Amino acid sequence: MHTEVLTYEADGLLMQSHLYFEDGSSRRPGILVFPEAFGLSQHAKNQAQRLVQLGYVALACDLHGEGKLFEDLKSVGPILEALRSQPAHIRARAKGGLDALVARPEVDASRVAAIGYCFGGTMALELARGGNPILGVVGFHSGLATVVPQDAHNIKGKVLVCIGADDPVIPLEQRTEFENEMRNGGVDWQMDLYGGVVHSFTNPDADKAGRTHISRFNAKAAARSWASMRAFFDEIFA
Repeated sequence: MHTEVLTYEADGLLMQSHLYFEDGSSRRPGILVFPEAFGLSQHAKNQAQRLVQLGYVALACDLHGEGKLFEDLKSVGPILEALRSQPAHIRARAKGGLDALVARPEVDASRVAAIGYCFGGTMALELARGGNPILGVVGFHSGLATVVPQDAHNIKGKVLVCIGADDPVIPLEQRTEFENEMRNGGVDWQMDLYGGVVHSFTNPDADKAGRTHISRFNAKAAARSWASMRAFFDEIFA
């Protein structure tokens, strides 16, 4: 598997993302992988490598610039709140990754999707809300809220979100507002719910934070959501 650090500017930051692909002559669909709130972690890199094994070119995207990783929610929280209130900055960071990915000769620029985890799911959704030419978005335990729900009408591709039904970070009210947003925007969307599952269910390291009532790995939900994503990609890239 070919691996390289791909640098580019986005939102005034120098991004250091990780590109993965198998050598070959044909162009392949490209997938943006946006990480959890703390930054470009090993979890996102691992998921990008799994996508390469399925035949895609994957870019695990820097979130905060220069590959910075935050240790806890206390340190990254104020940054996230500022970004949520100004989605143009989220979209700029996400679009920087999109532009860098589609510029690669290995990528079929007409077949690109974005996935994201936690705040990375928010980034993928905001990229779509910005009207960017991606065929689909998949959010895993993804933040669904936005301050510009009216922008859903800009979404060009399809949307799948995979959510823990007992996730306190994404409560029922947020899911309902998202449903209304998607309906009002005329979006082709799906939501998978997993009973008894909380936040960060795809991340095997989630339990290490000691907040298992909020964030906890769930192997069954992780496998089910990955299978849903694969079926979704089969559909949009057909």
